[in-house]
Amino acid sequence: MSEKKGTSATRAKNKYNAKNYDRLYPYVKKGRKAVYEEAAQKSGMTLNEFMITAIEEKVQKVLEEE
Repeated sequence: MSEKKGTSATRAKNKYNAKNYDRLYPYVKKGRKAVYEEAAQKSGMTLNEFMITAIEEKVQKVLEEE
């Protein structure tokens, strides 16, 4: 019998996330995460929102230069 890990709700969330999102795994120097978290908090955002906003702003700038 195959073993199922997690509750059915967790499995459903994982399935939804796998279908609808790509994952990025940025590595940063030790101590930088705390700096990013503080900046995000001061901006009223989560760290994820802050990172996505920063990336999107940079992408837009680069694409406008073309």
